[in-house]
Amino acid sequence: MKTDNLQRVAVGGPRTLFIGDLHLSAERPDITRAFARFLDTELPGADALYILGDLFEAWIGDDDLTPFNRDIAALLHQASAHAPIFYLHGNRDFLVGPDFAKRAGITLLPEVETLTLYGTPTVILHGDSLCTADLEYQKFRRLRNRPWFRLLMLSLPLRMRRALARRARARSKAANADKDMTIMDVTPSAVGHLLDATQAQRMIHGHTHRPAIHPLSGNRQRVVVGDWYQQDSVLLVTPEECKLSSQALPKS
Repeated sequence: MKTDNLQRVAVGGPRTLFIGDLHLSAERPDITRAFARFLDTELPGADALYILGDLFEAWIGDDDLTPFNRDIAALLHQASAHAPIFYLHGNRDFLVGPDFAKRAGITLLPEVETLTLYGTPTVILHGDSLCTADLEYQKFRRLRNRPWFRLLMLSLPLRMRRALARRARARSKAANADKDMTIMDVTPSAVGHLLDATQAQRMIHGHTHRPAIHPLSGNRQRVVVGDWYQQDSVLLVTPEECKLSSQALPKS
């Protein structure tokens, strides 16, 4: 389903916003500008903002206090004065921890979170756990979720972590180029299982970079937020509607 490419305007009344897969980095200032514009123009008056993982291209630890990382934390902290900001980890930023959350004024959530959103039982997550056909990635995912693995990673010197992150991104890009696109999408059975387990009517996730609203059986739906490589992607949920929209990234 193609997202609406319309100029978004301020919406009165209750509304909650969802974004994900921004992959912020110092090498893409255009995405950072779009994120700052979004926080400044669309967050005020919202009930909440949920960031569904992969806010950063890579996050190697809260001790990586580069000027860019400090700027993003300050940007979020300023925005959190307008509405609460909640953060789920993605596959690129699973090492985001409590120190960054405190600096940014955000609340970290578990990998899978359930909430009642304007009367609709809703489950939210990054989405990589649903791609069960990608066996190689799921093997790594199980490893990276082990507490000892995270402690080991964070114990390494920053210089080594930066090198490992660069190497991992290069390997991931090369591996994904050879994979069938269906393998990297969600598995319907995994979607159904999670909806049943959480008794949710709506699922919201990112990760696949395929923004769409999918109707499912039993009057349920799966909503996917898109990435921010060429345009932004925002999900607006109100008591009356659930709507995806996008805008081209600012050129200056």
